[in-house]
Amino acid sequence: MKKIPIKTEYIKLGQLLKYANVIQSGGEEKNFINSHKIFVNKILENRRGRKIVPGDVIQINGDIIQVTSYED
Repeated sequence: MKKIPIKTEYIKLGQLLKYANVIQSGGEEKNFINSHKIFVNKILENRRGRKIVPGDVIQINGDIIQVTSYED
């Protein structure tokens, strides 16, 4: 499980994919999301604008990403 800390209240799914190095650029977001099964808290998700908050768990092709709060 890969833990990704965020400093803000939320991050959009497409931005998270880039931040977590799942994709290399923002231009890949739409195509990647449409061609892969992405689960947010075990619910299939296809909206790149979905707000992801600390505590959410994202599963992509068997890889798991947990979003946490960034603590200085």
